Amino acid sequence: MIEISKDKTFHLRGKSYSYVMRVDGSGYLEHVYFGARVGEDDLSYLNAPSFLSFSPIPPDAYDPAFSLDHTPQEYASFGQGDFRTPSVLARRADGDVASRFRYLSHAVGDEEGESCLPKARGGETLAVTLKDALSGVTVCLRYTVYEDCDVLVRSAEIVNGGEEPVRLERAYSFSVDLPAGEYDVLRLHGRHLAERAYERTPLGHGTVRICSTRGASSHQMNPFLALLSRNADEDGGECFGFTLLYSGSYALEAEKSQTDAVRVQGGVGDTAFSWTLGAGERFTAPQAALIYSASGLGTLSREAHDFLRRHVIPVQSANRPIVVNNWEATYFDFDRQKLLALIGEAADLGIDTFVLDDGWFGKRDGDASGLGDWSVSTQKLEGGLKPLIDACKRRGMKFGLWFEPEMVSEDSDLFRAHPDWAVGKADVPRCKSRNQYVLDFTRPEIVDHVYARMAEILAANEISYVKWDMNRHITEFFSPALPAERMGEFSHRYILGVYTLAKRLRERFPQVFFEGCSGGGGRFDAGMLAYFPQIWTSDDTDAAERAKIQWATSFVYPISAMSCHVSACPNHQTGRVTPLSTRAALASLGPTGYELDLGKLSDGEKGEVRKQIAAYRETEALIMEGDLYRLSDPFRETVFAEMVVSKDKKSAYLVGMTMRAVPADFNRRIRLKGLDENRAYHVRELGLTLHGSTLMRAGLLLPKQQEYESWTWHLES
Repeated sequence: MIEISKDKTFHLRGKSYSYVMRVDGSGYLEHVYFGARVGEDDLSYLNAPSFLSFSPIPPDAYDPAFSLDHTPQEYASFGQGDFRTPSVLARRADGDVASRFRYLSHAVGDEEGESCLPKARGGETLAVTLKDALSGVTVCLRYTVYEDCDVLVRSAEIVNGGEEPVRLERAYSFSVDLPAGEYDVLRLHGRHLAERAYERTPLGHGTVRICSTRGASSHQMNPFLALLSRNADEDGGECFGFTLLYSGSYALEAEKSQTDAVRVQGGVGDTAFSWTLGAGERFTAPQAALIYSASGLGTLSREAHDFLRRHVIPVQSANRPIVVNNWEATYFDFDRQKLLALIGEAADLGIDTFVLDDGWFGKRDGDASGLGDWSVSTQKLEGGLKPLIDACKRRGMKFGLWFEPEMVSEDSDLFRAHPDWAVGKADVPRCKSRNQYVLDFTRPEIVDHVYARMAEILAANEISYVKWDMNRHITEFFSPALPAERMGEFSHRYILGVYTLAKRLRERFPQVFFEGCSGGGGRFDAGMLAYFPQIWTSDDTDAAERAKIQWATSFVYPISAMSCHVSACPNHQTGRVTPLSTRAALASLGPTGYELDLGKLSDGEKGEVRKQIAAYRETEALIMEGDLYRLSDPFRETVFAEMVVSKDKKSAYLVGMTMRAVPADFNRRIRLKGLDENRAYHVRELGLTLHGSTLMRAGLLLPKQQEYESWTWHLES
């Protein structure tokens, strides 16, 4: 709900938060309040002008004590007395970047123009336009509120209303100034095979900056940052979350000032970034989601999950494909007969989709050749894809295919024909990674070519599932198609090309289920989730490592988006041996599948797989729509445990695993969460019927287990 007073105070109300800003006496848009819901009171007293030594007074100050140096703002100018990090830098023809953005107008229900940038659906939008008093530049700040989740979506659109070109050197999506306080900052860091480990540290003075300069959101630092009150934990304390609906190079910053106030802002990464706006041209910054919780990190996560599922992730059928992917079963070493055997085994076990991974196209018997040549290798696959698709159809299965659309091998027909299509300068040797180069998706003709090749394959074959991979990051950030003065636009234009291709393919082939991937979880972000309902969570399929990866990923992303597979043991990444039941239990906390040679399973293991698939289908509705509660932290405790509770609180599903065995560890309890305390629940595996109040306060005894053994509990009322 959006309320606007006569004195231009804007009160935005989400499900249980208030966000208040106002136009002050000098015309600046001041931030006033962001937190738990408050009444319809005049909150202008919270920003009383106060004299601070060495804080400059702008020439248009409405009060002699007013200074931008410590005034909370909605979008920060530069060079007019605010020495904190600005939200926008717009360099004019004379070289000046000073700005003084003041209120111009507002509208409710304003919609931005057509764009391939990810965009949240629904909600009510307020647009407030600010004009720079020193130039013709305007900024339209958009705020979208939702009645069903505590998320505020923000974005900015910058327009050059002058006659001379302006060069943007920073164009952040949002800025918010929180009051003085003691906060912890939480971030999700990692690397390939170990994505999204969490780190929580006190926020000291200065700036904490998380970013990617890789052309992708990256394995190394996810585009999510949270500020937590010092006493906040899973179940209590005030929490603010910030995540970008963006998949390219980005930056998020939290800056604690001299007065202990905190400015949080971010958007497109500003390292080597620039964007030239001619007269009348505009730059649209990606959306950012601001998430609020007054009751702990668990609530923050559940609000983020609901927002992403309801307003960002594409609407799909209730049942996700249960796949078998041939990658860890065969790698590049396969032919038609091997794949037919795998399809037959999968059908007998109740798996409904077979996905053919890397190696089906061009000259592709390893990772050094063939990328970009999207035509079926009939030498490797006699008769092409049709015999495989027909075999799937006869057994009641669907067929899926792997692509890496953004890449090209040096040893490929595409590269030999168009060496200039690879990112980089022709006269400077390029960096290789996984023996491949990146295609220049800043160029529409290259995006058109890849679209045509993929569309040809998808139109000619009954393909219901596509795995879209990206197995290296960008190093050169150069395109011969861009003039020198616009080379700073490369990174953002690249990801716009990716979104354009994804959008065109989804619209052309609505029956195809698209899964995202980037060497595992290297582009697991809200931007990609706007096109792909699920993303391959990590190339590490070891159950013990996946427990940690899935735990921290759930701080912001729903488990319905985490693609999870059961793989072989010893695990191909860690060498660890875990029970098949444990691998399946962890994989059931997300859209599930298998990635191993099914023919090597014993008869007993095959029977176990059949039961696992049936059990997953029983809990799938909970996985897709339920509320997640984290019970025991695998990073810091001896067990991992999460549970999912239905929205009506009538049923729940709990998965646990012993991470580390310790001696004399008996009669330890685990307290459940999220249940109706007055409702009686039957715990199927224990044969117990107990009230929710008992389960949440007295808890249940942890099972006595060896290391890496798991357990599952189903609760029904």
